Amino acid sequence: MKLRKGDTVQVITGKDKGKQGEIDKVFPKSNKIIVHGVNTASKHSKPSRANEQGGIIEKDMPFDVSNVMLVHGGKTVRLGYKVKDDGTKVRIARPSGDEV
Repeated sequence: MKLRKGDTVQVITGKDKGKQGEIDKVFPKSNKIIVHGVNTASKHSKPSRANEQGGIIEKDMPFDVSNVMLVHGGKTVRLGYKVKDDGTKVRIARPSGDEV
């Protein structure tokens, strides 16, 4: 998976198309991510020690990584890899070739 926690992404398809947010959590095995403020669902919670009030809370739900693109320099870009001369592997933005 080319995206990482902390990357800014834009949703390119689905009900939240056009929204931008930062990746909160990455699930590489299931190829899913959680983006802050995107794909929220209302969840009813009972009062507990952690949440004494209870009620309806908004929760960000995971969705497939193929529904987002990385935002770099204000534009959505594809990601690629490049191996430097010293042997380190870095992510680059396509087609410009800038390091991300």
